[in-house]
Amino acid sequence: MKMTILAGVAMAAMTFGMAQAQVKQDMKDAGHDTADASKTVAHKTATGTKKVYHKTAHGTKVGADKTADVSKTGYHKTVNGTEKVGDKTADVSKTGYHKTVNGTKKIGDKIAGKPTDESPK
Repeated sequence: MKMTILAGVAMAAMTFGMAQAQVKQDMKDAGHDTADASKTVAHKTATGTKKVYHKTAHGTKVGADKTADVSKTGYHKTVNGTEKVGDKTADVSKTGYHKTVNGTKKIGDKIAGKPTDESPK
């Protein structure tokens, strides 16, 4: 009977030792699983951040290009409009100048007593 008790205690000690070893291994495995999960999350976060960065940079460039195009178009339209107004102003000024010169000559002729186109013949 002593032998049976000793055998039972030996088996219990062995089973306890094996259970302890299994618990240690499970803890190690859990640590590795956690580390792997953390690496995966970090990698996916970095990848997502890079994608967002590139899309933001692209959107900013597209917006800047469109703004530049609109600015150039507005500039060119302003230049063309200014040239047209300048041309019309020059034409009106020339016409006014010539009318003023002709009017001044007519008045000068009247003062000098020269016959004019309007005087009776």
